[in-house]
Formats: sequence, structure tokens, C-alpha cells
Amino acid sequence: MSRIGKLPINLPAGVSVTVNKDNSVVVKGPKGELTQQIDAEIKVSVEENKVVLERPSDQKRHKAMHGLYRSLVNNMVIGVTEGYKIEQELVGVGYRATSKGQLLELALGYSHLIHMEIAPEVKVTAVTEKRANPIITLESCDKHLVGQVAAKIRSFRKPEPYKGKGIKFVGEQLRRKAGKSAGK
Repeated sequence: MSRIGKLPINLPAGVSVTVNKDNSVVVKGPKGELTQQIDAEIKVSVEENKVVLERPSDQKRHKAMHGLYRSLVNNMVIGVTEGYKIEQELVGVGYRATSKGQLLELALGYSHLIHMEIAPEVKVTAVTEKRANPIITLESCDKHLVGQVAAKIRSFRKPEPYKGKGIKFVGEQLRRKAGKSAGK
């Protein structure tokens, strides 16, 4: 049995969950509203302050979808109550980040600046303190979207294994390699 799928999702105060006829789940809370389309074979029911997902059989496909959709709905509930936050650090000489509203401007050692328009659901801030690496903070109630935006920003300059230069997540441990050996 799917251990994740059979767990009920507890709803905190101020969160409401509705299931539409087309099996889409709408979660409303203090930080926003999220919608997720659920497979037609997975049954979603709201009982008191809990959301329960049930599958029709023990087929491998049904077990996989059961756990997946339970995790997605749980992430939506956490998102509308607490929200998700990702911090990224720019490591490198001359690397800069500035944010003007939803426009993120990055200087990453290329001959040009990189301008990135961030989705309106994601709040972006860029902080540069003296003698410290610039930090980009992304906040949203949608876990999938904030992760996708963070991955796109990181793809502009992935951290390299020799000096560690690039865009990395705050607290991330990079695997470092030894450079060339000194001459004999």
C-alpha cells in the first residue's frame, strides 16, 4: 500500500478545500489560492478538517498516482498557509543581482546583463551587503513554480567544481575537485 497516499491531510484553520466535478482541487488560504487537476480515477473527499485520497485498485499505476496527488495537495495546503521560500547565493567576483519589481537583472561575468521577467505569483528580492555575496530570495505559495524559477536562475551560471563560482542555493554543499598538481 502507498504509505504516503493513505495518510489524511490535516487542514489548518483558515484553509478551505473544494473538489469540483472535473476532479480539480481548489485550496484557498491566507497566502493565496491554488488549483490542481487530479486524475479521474483517484477519489478526493473532504471530511471535517481532513482531505482523504482513495485509489480504485492496487495496480502499480494507481499506487503511484495515489502518493503523487496526496503529496501535491499537501504541498498546496502548506503553500497557502506558510508559503515557500528559496534563497540563492551568487558566488564570484563581480557577480551582481538587482530586482526592480518583477524584473531580475543579473551580472554573471558574461559580456551582457541577463534580464529575467519573474512570474507575478513569485515575489523576488535581491540583497547585496558589503563584503558578502549577493542573495536572491524567491517567495511564493506555489512550490512547483518557485522551484522552477529557481532552477531557471541557477541555469544561467551553474556552480563549477574547482572554485565554486556560480549560482548556488544557500547552505548547499558543493562537491569540489582538486585542481592541477603543481609542477615537479
